[in-house]
Amino acid sequence: MIAEFHFLRPWWLLAVAAALLLIWLLDRQSDMRSRWKNFIAPNLLDHLLVGRERASGLRPVHHIAFLIALSGIAVAGPTWERERPPFVEDTAPLAVVIDLGPTMNATDITPTRLERAKLKVQDIMARRQGARTALFAYAGSAHMALPLTDDASLVATYLAALSPAVMPVPGKDTASALEAVEAALADETAPGTILFLTDGVERGAFPAFSGYKGRNDLMVLGIGTPEGGPVKIGDGEYLTDSTGARVLAQFDVDALKELQSSSPVQVATVTLDDGDVDWIVRRIQTSFAQKSEEGLTRWRDFGWYLTIPVAFLTALTFRRGQKIHWLGALFLFLSLGGAPPAQAADFADLWLTPDQQGRRAFDRGDYQAAGEHFIDPAWLGAALYRAGRYQDAIDAFARSTTAESYFNQGNALMHLDKADEAIEAYQQALKQRPEWEEAKANMALAERRKKQKDDEEEEQQQEAADLSPDKIQFDDKGKRGKEGRVEGGAQSAELWMRNIQISPADLLARKFAIEASGAAKQ
Repeated sequence: MIAEFHFLRPWWLLAVAAALLLIWLLDRQSDMRSRWKNFIAPNLLDHLLVGRERASGLRPVHHIAFLIALSGIAVAGPTWERERPPFVEDTAPLAVVIDLGPTMNATDITPTRLERAKLKVQDIMARRQGARTALFAYAGSAHMALPLTDDASLVATYLAALSPAVMPVPGKDTASALEAVEAALADETAPGTILFLTDGVERGAFPAFSGYKGRNDLMVLGIGTPEGGPVKIGDGEYLTDSTGARVLAQFDVDALKELQSSSPVQVATVTLDDGDVDWIVRRIQTSFAQKSEEGLTRWRDFGWYLTIPVAFLTALTFRRGQKIHWLGALFLFLSLGGAPPAQAADFADLWLTPDQQGRRAFDRGDYQAAGEHFIDPAWLGAALYRAGRYQDAIDAFARSTTAESYFNQGNALMHLDKADEAIEAYQQALKQRPEWEEAKANMALAERRKKQKDDEEEEQQQEAADLSPDKIQFDDKGKRGKEGRVEGGAQSAELWMRNIQISPADLLARKFAIEASGAAKQ
């Protein structure tokens, strides 16, 4: 601690020298003998000076000089330890990259290699609650299935939809997967971890790993057994060769060992227990802590603590006379120490802005309290969204006209089952950021939900049309359907999510196909 002690702004220490200079100048000015000794003979000067004895003890000049010196030290920023800056995530972002080649359906790992990989991802997420996770898939091409999010249920939804059938390009291109993930994490403030879950890395991708210069930690979890296993292609059906014999998918452990020895990649193989999960989570946090210490921490400014005695001493300068009234200072100190609880509760307002208080509540998971403090529209909307107050979140996001604001409004509107309005919000976001893949994906979900609602309303109208010939009924509700149908208009977010979970695989397959087609044209 002593060895690391220093000042962040050392030039402000000149204020200490200025305080000493002030005392010297005033002492010199008050020394009448020194001022007149060159003009009056010494034997006469002693009889002419009145009150020549200099005042002893503390004088106002000493008080002011000490106040200047203490203020200079405070502004200079004394420090001896490091801290993480505010608004930086406490946990490392994780990008999960899943191999969706056909051999991942091999059954040497029950139920299949791919299903075991999904279970491992769920176990990892359970250990990292609240941390952000992104989901990528690759075969002959690489695609982002889900950007970084802390919504575990959303990750689980898209994770379950992954299968070799959604991939538009056959084969295996691990190098392009690494490149795609690295590009997606380029704008992240905190270093993260890229975790590959695969039954093998082709040797042609080794140079991409050995030459990796990024700041993210690379890990590979190999899934398979050395004996290999048949590849399942359907219920009770397996991949066979020309002779009708089942094709065994091999698992090359030696290749993974060679990859680890020739690159910064950390390699492990799947285990029946949670040993592999424990290793991965521990490695993620250890790497994040090391890299955070290197690049994401800053020196903690302890000068702020000196503002309290500075303020106290400044208050003592408002006095009459020439002496410091220490009795009054003691009374002031005791008065502050005995403040009633109601006033003590407002103490945070003296030192923290509303947004800072809101962030403290947000980090504790108290989103309701965070929403009561935040002033910044983006943070206020995020807190209200997490608290389930979607309409209030929409109102907060609407204070801004950025692409992110419209995107967040669309997400909140989908929770309220307002697909039409959500589509309009996503369109506004895409006008500002035309290539925003997340907005495109969410708008596709909203359009699908809108179509589903329209189909339901059409069925209701057809049911309403089945009336006796002499009975006429008018539907004055337009496309909204029959009056009195409450369930559809007030559908919960859970019901909406249940509806879209029917076809996330189709959505991913269409998205990946469009991306692969665009890449081929380029």
